[in-house]
Amino acid sequence: MSGEFSPRRSVEQVEEGTDLAPKFDADGLIPAVTTDHATGEVLMHAYMNAEALRLTIETGEAHYFSRSRRVLWHKGATSGLVQKVRELLIDDDQDCIWLRADVSGGASCHVGYRSCFYRRVPVGSGDKPFELEFTESEKVFDPEAVYGDAPNPTRL
Repeated sequence: MSGEFSPRRSVEQVEEGTDLAPKFDADGLIPAVTTDHATGEVLMHAYMNAEALRLTIETGEAHYFSRSRRVLWHKGATSGLVQKVRELLIDDDQDCIWLRADVSGGASCHVGYRSCFYRRVPVGSGDKPFELEFTESEKVFDPEAVYGDAPNPTRL
């Protein structure tokens, strides 16, 4: 890998400087939120390790790290639903990534919906048990046809 991250030397350097000095957690991961570049819709939340972040920066396509399977994955390598990164932002203390991306195929969720956030939790009702409400009614693709029995890095 050609790109290197800067060591974290001071609050001023991290919060006000131009050095990319991401703060990875104890497992070597940093959370990444991905939104649709055109609409701002939240598509997914995942994690990156240093290699995934470097590859994303170098290739302009989203790469993530699966916590459950402990593997690096190039988003869309199996499904064809590649996320082309239009903008990569990092928060003030450099411990969270925000990707603004264009998604080929129109979906980001391995379940087949456009967004991984396809259900809403009703708030304010106090009713129990809590029941989820679907916000999307149709899948963009059939996961069985795309993945078959192949292991999916985002599944448990």
